[in-house]
Amino acid sequence: MKNLFQSIRTPNQGPFITIVSGLPRSGTSMMMKMLEAGGIPPITDNLRTADDDNPRGYYEYERVRNLPEGDKAWVAEAQGKTVKVISALLEHLPPGYTYRVIFMRREMGEILASQKQMLIRSDKPTDKVSDDKLAEIYTNHLAKVAAWMEAQPGVAVLYIDYNAMLRDPHPSLYEINRFLGELLDVEKMAEVVDPSLYRQRR
Repeated sequence: MKNLFQSIRTPNQGPFITIVSGLPRSGTSMMMKMLEAGGIPPITDNLRTADDDNPRGYYEYERVRNLPEGDKAWVAEAQGKTVKVISALLEHLPPGYTYRVIFMRREMGEILASQKQMLIRSDKPTDKVSDDKLAEIYTNHLAKVAAWMEAQPGVAVLYIDYNAMLRDPHPSLYEINRFLGELLDVEKMAEVVDPSLYRQRR
């Protein structure tokens, strides 16, 4: 299938790179699947396979984890495609490219509850940091990341509310479609939304 997003060229570079980001358990994997359904090819190596926490897959690319160590050659191959980059790694993306970031937001209590369930399933301790302290750390981190994105000339960001999208996906999907050039198949994206996977509802 032809990649229509390869035809969208920015003034200083080739096609833009679509980044899906956010805190862990904020809906990034679902957004990756939605964008794939909408027509943007994902960059993923499928090394982390689907499990009880993400039955539809994680859509991760292992080399993203190596951005802080300087493994950035692959970024050129991401033009016209989409890749998941957790919020803590955004600042390591190399300059010289045009990035359109879809940043997922989710109610903090749900994020903490979902992360705790992952730890329980992995037989890992859940009491190393209190929820209040972790929420404070995440809030400060999100403010820092937002300021960084605001200061980057090659970065445009669209914030998407995970909770609102699950209640009614179409308003968010129309917004995403406009942000990415009006080439997405919105109805196919909407079919990805599965309320049964919304398990840490608050």
